[in-house]
Amino acid sequence: MTKLEFLDSLSEGLSGLPREIQEESLEFYNEMIDDRIEEGLSEEQAVAAVGDVESIVSRIVADVPLSSLVKEKIKPKKHLAVWEIVLLCIGAPLWVPLLIVALALALTVYAVIWVVDVVLWAVFASLAGVSLGGTVLGVLYIVMGSVLGGIALLGAAILCAGLAIFAFFGCSEATKGIAHLSARCVLKAKKRFAGRKEASHA
Repeated sequence: MTKLEFLDSLSEGLSGLPREIQEESLEFYNEMIDDRIEEGLSEEQAVAAVGDVESIVSRIVADVPLSSLVKEKIKPKKHLAVWEIVLLCIGAPLWVPLLIVALALALTVYAVIWVVDVVLWAVFASLAGVSLGGTVLGVLYIVMGSVLGGIALLGAAILCAGLAIFAFFGCSEATKGIAHLSARCVLKAKKRFAGRKEASHA
């Protein structure tokens, strides 16, 4: 891929982003390729060293605040005519509540997912607490002469400790998975707001 093909593909991939971000990104990668050519690489080698367009675009989109993409999306491309403004005002009682409901639903689903994660960690904390408390009580029972009761408590404490260990690893993986899923959802939302086309490959 030549430098021109790379920059054209990158420009296409960044379409939908704010204009200043597009210009900064294109200038940055143009200079990066030129620097590598000055170091002795051929044009094709310099482009290959920079990386593939799709990964670069995804990285740039991930760094752009979602608010900037929303602002860019809703910014009118032309001045609205009077009749368009009137229609928007007349339709507001319909589309404004629908928009609010959609946003509230998305936030509710997101919150519920994290609440489930918090509940899992609460279960782990409970098991760890019962294990610790059972160990202390078991030792006290044995010291006070109630050997069978103490042994039973120690056994329950050991069982809870084992369950707490499994719960800890499960909670850790759940938290990582939810965080990863959240990041992917945010990136997809950004790409959707950007109206980004898939970058073409040579």
